[in-house]
Amino acid sequence: MTSGREAAENLAAASKLIRQAKAQGAELIMTPETTNMMEPRRALMFEKAVAEEADASVAGFARLAAELGVWLLIGSLVVRVAPDKAANRSILFGPDGRIAARYDKIHMFDVEIPDGQSYRESKAFRPGEKAVHADLPWGRLGMTVCYDLRFAYLYRALAHVGARFLSVPSAFTRFTGQAHWHVLLRARAIETGCFVFAPAQCGTHAQGRETYGHSLIVAPWGEVLADGGEEPGVILAKIDPAAIDKARAMVPALTHDRPIGVPC
Repeated sequence: MTSGREAAENLAAASKLIRQAKAQGAELIMTPETTNMMEPRRALMFEKAVAEEADASVAGFARLAAELGVWLLIGSLVVRVAPDKAANRSILFGPDGRIAARYDKIHMFDVEIPDGQSYRESKAFRPGEKAVHADLPWGRLGMTVCYDLRFAYLYRALAHVGARFLSVPSAFTRFTGQAHWHVLLRARAIETGCFVFAPAQCGTHAQGRETYGHSLIVAPWGEVLADGGEEPGVILAKIDPAAIDKARAMVPALTHDRPIGVPC
C-alpha cells in the first residue's frame, strides 16, 4: 500500500486489495504497518486517532474478514491508548471476524537517517511490553512490526515458543530499505527456520516521506518466494509447512542455543 493521511481512504484502498487477494485464492492475508494512517504531523495524528473499540477501521476489517472467511492480519493501526500516546498495533482477525491476537510494536524507531530525515517514534507511541504469538490452522504465527526486524533475539524467542511463521509488516524508509530490508528478512527466516511474511508500505506519502516497498514472502531456507516491488498491489505464494521441518532438520540451530557469560 501507499497509505495516506485519512483512515477512511486507506480502509477503502486496503479493502480493495484484500478482496483481490481473496479472489486469487489467499487464505491468510496481511497488510503493511500503519495501514489506517500515515499522518506526519503529531498533533493531527492525535486529532484523528481513536481508541481501538471506536476505530472504524477495526470494525471495517473485522466485517471484511468475516465476509471473506479469511485470516486477516492488519499489519498495524494507529490507535489511541492515552491522551498523548498511541499504540502501533498489529491486529489479527480470524475468519469469524473476531480479533484473535493483538501485538503492540515493542521497539521504537528513534533514528537520525543520513538522508536528512529524523524519526522519533517514542514521542507519539507507547511501546509494547511483550512478544505475541497466535495459532493459525497451519501453525503458530509470531507477530512483530517493522523496526523489530533489527532485534534478532525477538524472533529467536518466538521460534523457541513454537512460531513457524513470522509477520513483519513495515513502513521501512527508502534509505534503510535499500541497504538492509532483503538481507534482514532473509536472515530472520534462515536463523529461525520460519516462513517470513513482510507486507510493506511503498512510494511517497504525505510531506514527501518515502517508503521502500518490496513486500516479501521468504521461505525458511532463505529463498524469496515473492517480491512486491515498489508499486501498490498483491503478492502471493503457496506455503508448504513441511519446508519448515526440512530447513530445521538440515541446520538444527534452534536446538544448539547455549547460555553465554558476558564480562562486565
